[in-house]
Amino acid sequence: MSTSTGGWSELLAREHRAAVSVFAGGILVFAINTFLTSASLPSTVADIGGEQFYAWVVTVFLIASVVASMLVTRALAQFGARGAYLIGFSAFAAGSLVCALTPTMPILLVGRLIQGLGGGLLTGLAFAVVQIALPQRIWGRAVAMISAMWGVGNIVGPAIGGMFAEVGLWRGSFWFLTVVTLAIAAVAARVLPRGRGSGDRHPLPWASLAAVTVAAGAVSVAAISGSTTAVVVLGGVALLALLGFVAVDRRGDTGLLPRLTYSVGNPLKWIYLSIAVLAAGSTAEAFLPLFGQQVGGLSPFTAGLLPAALSTGWTVAQIASSTWAHGRSASAARVAGPAFLAAGLAGYGLLQSSTAPIAIAGWYVCLVVAGMGIGMAFPHIATAAMGITDDQAEAARASAGINSVQMVANTVGSAAAGLLVSFGADAVGSARLLTFGFACLAVIGVGIAVRSVRPAR
Repeated sequence: MSTSTGGWSELLAREHRAAVSVFAGGILVFAINTFLTSASLPSTVADIGGEQFYAWVVTVFLIASVVASMLVTRALAQFGARGAYLIGFSAFAAGSLVCALTPTMPILLVGRLIQGLGGGLLTGLAFAVVQIALPQRIWGRAVAMISAMWGVGNIVGPAIGGMFAEVGLWRGSFWFLTVVTLAIAAVAARVLPRGRGSGDRHPLPWASLAAVTVAAGAVSVAAISGSTTAVVVLGGVALLALLGFVAVDRRGDTGLLPRLTYSVGNPLKWIYLSIAVLAAGSTAEAFLPLFGQQVGGLSPFTAGLLPAALSTGWTVAQIASSTWAHGRSASAARVAGPAFLAAGLAGYGLLQSSTAPIAIAGWYVCLVVAGMGIGMAFPHIATAAMGITDDQAEAARASAGINSVQMVANTVGSAAAGLLVSFGADAVGSARLLTFGFACLAVIGVGIAVRSVRPAR
């Protein structure tokens, strides 16, 4: 892999502007939706009922996103980048429209299912299009741009969702998403070329797809079951399904992940595991506002800045890291990233013992450090996956696999976070179980990262 690195001006040059605007737009609507829905959901339930389905609003979306993320290379092969993006945007807009018009919670869940299918396709296409449409020297910048869109979504989503909910117009959140998605789709239709891509044209590996869907579904249901027995049983089902996925997916030439993932001596498996560790670690942010209010007595707004601190560290470090780190320094960043994540989460957990102003300030500092760990490592891990081989079809599958692994890790991580929180005797205990547990995972991630930077044999 070349160690030369292009600048931001090259990424935003005229010849790359079309691809950048479309993949950034796809990530942006997905990110805004993620945070916007959380902000408006209490008002939604108060209006149309269905409180028993509250958690399913997120669960259905995540499972659908996982499934769709696995189909990216097939969509590229069948429809090309333009057609695949238009399908993704259309599905996302249609799902948002259903949510805006829904009279009941079950129909809202149908809308979220359609949204998830479109969203999973959009996020997976972003990495695949970067690998296909942009020169390798600016892949790190492109991945940093993707991260920046998540940062924007983390700010815009809660603001818009909260604004509409505040005035009693929660449906306006989904109307907003519909309009913005259709606007970006119009840009995609105008700027992306017609024609088919170079992705995988093999038949769909239904057995692999079914196994990962069962695993994601079992973990998601376990997180909302409320029963220890159900958690144990469903956790076992998820573990068996994941083992079954590996056993089935590694056979033949039509797996969901590239064949290189299962090759002895190839680092792609460790690269994917590094991505999974960072993605799972980021899911702790969902509970940070709750801890801020219950432990520190913070106002909802001030507590809401806790996940923003993690996102800020993530975004700033990712953009900065893509500027200076290449070659050996990029490898060092990949190893240091999970170490920073572990230190930040552990520090946050330790500081829960005090609610003094200086301790609460330390919460924000620790979360910035944790976010920096994710941000400094991710662009270089993603770039390593995209450049793992010179075979264009396999490289496209490896790139799409980045998002698939992220989606599965986010789903499993969110469920694991919910379980850890539920085991705490009080708010402080829950906060420590969550952050110490994920800090231990990040420590394991350091060892995984060391394996991932070794050259292929």
